[in-house]
Amino acid sequence: MNKEDSLYSIYVQILKEELVMAMGCTEPIAISYACAKATQVLDHLPDRIVVKASGSIIKNVKSVIVPHTNGLKGIEVAAAAGALYGDADAKLEVLSSATREQIEELPEYVQNTNITVQHIEQGHVFDLEIHVYYEQEHASVRIVDTHTNIVQIEKNWKVIFEDKTTSLEHKADHSALIMKQIWDFSQTVDIDDVKEILDRQITCNMAIANEGIHNSYGANIGHVILNMDSDCVKTKAKAYAAAGSDARMNGCELPVVINSESGNQGITCCVPVVVYAKELDCTQEQLYRALVLSNLTAIYIKTGIGTLSAFCGAVSAGAAAGAGIAYLHNGTYKEIQHTIVNALAILSGTICDGAKASCAAKIASSIDAGIMGYYMYKNKQQFYAGDGIVAHSVDETIQNIGTLGSQGMLQTNDKIIEMMISCD
Repeated sequence: MNKEDSLYSIYVQILKEELVMAMGCTEPIAISYACAKATQVLDHLPDRIVVKASGSIIKNVKSVIVPHTNGLKGIEVAAAAGALYGDADAKLEVLSSATREQIEELPEYVQNTNITVQHIEQGHVFDLEIHVYYEQEHASVRIVDTHTNIVQIEKNWKVIFEDKTTSLEHKADHSALIMKQIWDFSQTVDIDDVKEILDRQITCNMAIANEGIHNSYGANIGHVILNMDSDCVKTKAKAYAAAGSDARMNGCELPVVINSESGNQGITCCVPVVVYAKELDCTQEQLYRALVLSNLTAIYIKTGIGTLSAFCGAVSAGAAAGAGIAYLHNGTYKEIQHTIVNALAILSGTICDGAKASCAAKIASSIDAGIMGYYMYKNKQQFYAGDGIVAHSVDETIQNIGTLGSQGMLQTNDKIIEMMISCD
């Protein structure tokens, strides 16, 4: 693909937009961000906070530790932290500048502040309204579709900002993603155009993976994998990615570079590919090209599914990692497309029941499926069109996955949310 090709600049822009830094699980961080922004508008620490959130947000915040809170969980904690010491200008790193003294003040602020949570459904899977009050003053912020996409701000019940465009109008055109073009771009992109983004992803995501391996977080899935399987590159790839997720879900304050609005997907796209590149003694350029392929493939699959769904995003990211690993084994486009199709056929339908420790185990299974997808084709085995949701091409199969995740699992998502809320 030539630099003059319109797709070239679109693909570079997609990587720049999607591979950004975040600290902690992105749903509670979105609540912290919105609350920090509303507090900024209010210009006073709130004495009352109302959080209105769609079910998929509630699902993903319920069980995960919010970073920079001394291990606390929940929507109320995320909102209070954003109000008390959030830096709205830092967006998905909104809590990163918190001091020890501020963090120690958080429990008392949560206890003494009237914080209520309401479940809303207003036509957006990702829909978040934060209302903050101080005496007779009021401010509110609404975010829809993506984690930092503010569409309305009010001050004392008057709209002071409104954006009626869709979130997609602010971003590069994801409909331009096609598997053959992604492959061509990954093979021809000028590395200088993506190096800074990918270096940041490698540094951050490997740092949190190492943190998870060397310390105890969550269910310690990385440790379990290392103890139960042989000492081989596949084991390490699964273990390190799982360990990164366990750390991230359970209070580690190291940032990650996300993919498709998800830190877990960012880890899954990156860490296994880096582990394999090191084991296979690949060049730095090969690693960069494998990561371009893996990241764009994950974004392509996730675009059809949507920001939040009952479809576990680790599955799409694991298939994408399999594509990157296939490339590192000198795979051609034929190997790449069959790897993706095989991997998606293995685990599609894995549910997302919120952010929590079990995400790490799902990541390990998804990476295993991605690797198996490659080795299936290497051993002259594959799934064929008509085998379940497998279609006649990789693009058609990805379209089926998108339909399954965005439409077919709507009732599943509602039932999961109902079950989770009933456990409160």
